[in-house]
Amino acid sequence: MADITNLDLYNLLGIDLTATEKEIKSAYRKKALSCHPDKNPDNPKAAELFQQLSKALEILTDGSARAAYDNVIRAKKAAEERNKQLDSKRKKFKDDLEEREKAALNSKLNDISAAEKLRAEIERLRKEGSKQLEEEREKLRKEIEKECNLRKSNEAELPRIKVKWKSKKSDENNGGYNYENMVEIFGKYGDVTCVMSSKKGSALLEFSNAQEALNAFENEKGLEENPVTLTWIQGKPKEADGTPTEMETKTSDDGQSGNGVLSDRDYESLVLMKLRRAEERKRLIQELMEEND
Repeated sequence: MADITNLDLYNLLGIDLTATEKEIKSAYRKKALSCHPDKNPDNPKAAELFQQLSKALEILTDGSARAAYDNVIRAKKAAEERNKQLDSKRKKFKDDLEEREKAALNSKLNDISAAEKLRAEIERLRKEGSKQLEEEREKLRKEIEKECNLRKSNEAELPRIKVKWKSKKSDENNGGYNYENMVEIFGKYGDVTCVMSSKKGSALLEFSNAQEALNAFENEKGLEENPVTLTWIQGKPKEADGTPTEMETKTSDDGQSGNGVLSDRDYESLVLMKLRRAEERKRLIQELMEEND
């Protein structure tokens, strides 16, 4: 993580220097939820930003640490202002330049002292632990856990259809089928949320709507020169009389691709590991297809 003295913690949270503790916590939750690694699996900087937000909350909700940080910020702004004035007058007065250099040296010594005090406060917080940060992380963990459970529940119910066609192992064109024309062929029936092909001559389609999947299952034949055979994997809708239709349902042992509910002890490490959840979901779908071959 970057040196905390080089970060604008107020700007990072989007708050004023006069923000109250309540405003700081509210801004943290809003920012942390939007940049959480779980919601940004393709952003390699999401985890680093999430940690910076946590450090900002930790420092700005502790009175002593915040005061030390504010001193550093004020000193840096004062130094920047002095440098601007110094540059504007350097060409005019040599004596004035020498006096300002002396003032800058004294200011630098003060800046070093303020920075050392801030580092001491940060070290104290690290040793004592931040109650404020832990409370906010627990709230955030519960919100993320709720969203993850809801997403897993929705994904478990999505209708899936297996598609098979004739294709020789040596056929580089895979019998005329690929990701693009799969989406085009079956997309006319509705929203195809996922297309996964584990080997030649076979693919698994996931629809967002059961009726759209049923329309595709009953009507689609594929390419005229190489028709497809469709098989239900899960999520087939019920008959009009309420009796479930015959269907094949195979899932993994736990029915989901993740590691279940996040534990308190491993929360920090699991947040980073979930950056790979997209790849894990692909692996699960491939296993599902292999089980139904």
